[in-house]
Amino acid sequence: MSRTSPETCASAAATWRRATAHLDPGYHVAAQQGSRTVSRHRASEAGWRAPEWLSITHGEAPLLLSIPHSGTDLRGLDSRFVSHWLATRDTDWHVDRLYAFATALGATVVRTTVSRSVIDVNRDPSGRSLYPGLATTELCPTTTFDGEPLYRRPTPLSPAEIAQRRREYHEPYHAALRAEAERLLRRHARIVLYDCHSIRSRIPRLFAGTLPQFNLGTNDGLACDRALSSAVAAVCAESGFSHVVDGRFKGGYITRAHGRPANGVHALQMELACRGYVAEPDGPVSPRNWPPPFDPQFAAPLQAVLETVLGRCIEFAVKAAG
Repeated sequence: MSRTSPETCASAAATWRRATAHLDPGYHVAAQQGSRTVSRHRASEAGWRAPEWLSITHGEAPLLLSIPHSGTDLRGLDSRFVSHWLATRDTDWHVDRLYAFATALGATVVRTTVSRSVIDVNRDPSGRSLYPGLATTELCPTTTFDGEPLYRRPTPLSPAEIAQRRREYHEPYHAALRAEAERLLRRHARIVLYDCHSIRSRIPRLFAGTLPQFNLGTNDGLACDRALSSAVAAVCAESGFSHVVDGRFKGGYITRAHGRPANGVHALQMELACRGYVAEPDGPVSPRNWPPPFDPQFAAPLQAVLETVLGRCIEFAVKAAG
């Protein structure tokens, strides 16, 4: 597995230290120690124990990362899907590696290893569409982004099975996000919840043409303060990569459900076009060319922009302590 270089981590840590230089020295020590604790089973302060598929990295900086779609675990359902490759094709490939530097910032990271094809924790648990009138995938998807059937049987899921998956995977993921946000808010006046995503650059069923490199979603400004979205958008604009704010992707259920600026939680979604950090094929994808391997050197330019983006998120949060 590729690891973020020491230079990358040092740069990210320096960004965080500059943003929090006015705070007491003990703050940095506690945050760095906290960010080294990675656990799939660690009990929370309230006694809640995370299930084995849920990875939580505990940090102390006012930054909470959500990585809901990088998992490929089909939970023993492989035989029901058309193929393993099709069931995992729409994974947010390598996003966990792309943001590996975030722990050096003291960020808390919540990630599920369960595939989005089993259940999409970024969908409304009621099954209500987040984008009425537009093509999308369900809470428990039955088709790929391109519209192909995921399951061998035409009617694969009963309401009871959907409810079971919701209880087993969707509810614990959001409970973890709430618990970590509450923990961080006991230390900080406000925090940033940053939801990490990626997608192929061209999917005609979902959007026309080629997707911008950076797609920032704020639920039309309801999920975070405008100062935060403006700061992040400015970094994207200065990077030389294309970007859009609240375009095709305005933020999914995570951004919309947890973004509560009045309560100190400012949420935004970053949807990246895959071409910025992997060698995305120009034509159709197949088992021969997808997913591409993660190449740290190829990803480095985009990763450098993301370091600055997360730095701006922390700077926004710590201003409340100034």
